[in-house]
Formats: sequence, structure tokens, C-alpha cells
Amino acid sequence: MSQISVNLLERRNNRLLVEQIDLLRLSVAKVQQAHPFAIHAWVVLPDHLHCILSLPEGDSDFPLRWRLIKSHFSRALPVNERRSQTRLRHGERGIWQRHYWEHLIRDEQDYRHHIDYVHINPLKHGHVTRVADWPYSTFHRYVASGVYPQDWCLRDPLIFRDSNNSKCAGI
Repeated sequence: MSQISVNLLERRNNRLLVEQIDLLRLSVAKVQQAHPFAIHAWVVLPDHLHCILSLPEGDSDFPLRWRLIKSHFSRALPVNERRSQTRLRHGERGIWQRHYWEHLIRDEQDYRHHIDYVHINPLKHGHVTRVADWPYSTFHRYVASGVYPQDWCLRDPLIFRDSNNSKCAGI
């Protein structure tokens, strides 16, 4: 199981991922159907996303899945982004950063910390004042199943409080 962060190439004032959320969802679903993976947590922000995924036993090919998700998403968009000479030479789009960040989840505590990290991101980046107000997140699924209260980290967003009034796990 890994926590993965993926960024758009041009992040400044870029809202592409939330403006094209349905296309992103379709791209993920299409790849998930062909190359299965489980989604444990996911948040989409305007210019990047974070998720925690696991693959079937014996499969560790996250790069294949991300290449396909990025490719499906990019091919469905009109070619109107700025592209460097290098990207033009290699026939690449200028939508995504080439790399992504991956962290292998070590244990249950690390898992809980990264679940919190994924879900707190819209608040951390100032997109909302309440985690519950961000629509593009599995946070709502966790609230429905009783893992988080609806007002998680609400009392003091600078301290990031959790339901026990202690700091949100490791944030």
C-alpha cells in the first residue's frame, strides 16, 4: 500500500483537476477496471492530488497505472497548454509533472497518519475552512462510516484538531 501525490506541471492558478473532475474520475475508473487497485483515500485539489492505493498481491506496478491515468486524462483534453521544446520533441503533453511522489505505508500508525494527511489537504492549502466542505475527497465516505466526525479539525484549523481534541495524527 502506498500514499501517492501527483501534480500538474503548471500549478500556479491552475484549476484543471477540479474543473475536469468527471474526466479524472472516468480516467481512474477505466484504468482501475483494466488494472485493479483499491482506493483507501483520495483527495483532488485544483492542481494536484493525493491518494492511498493498494494493488493486488504480487503486483507492484504503480507506474503503469499512473501513466495510463495521466494519458487517458490528457488525451481527452484539447491541446492548448504550453509545451517545452523537449516535450514537443518527445511528443509529450504539458499537463502533468513527469514524476510523482510515492510513500510505502509501513504500519497501521503510518496508514492513519497518511489517511489524515490526504483528508486535511484542502484545509491545509486554504481551499476551505472545514474539511467537510471540500467535495472531491473520500473524507465524506469516512464520515459516513464513522471514522471521522463531520466537524473533524473544525475547532482550530491552525492546530488541526481531531475528534479527541488532540492534534490531528501527525499533522
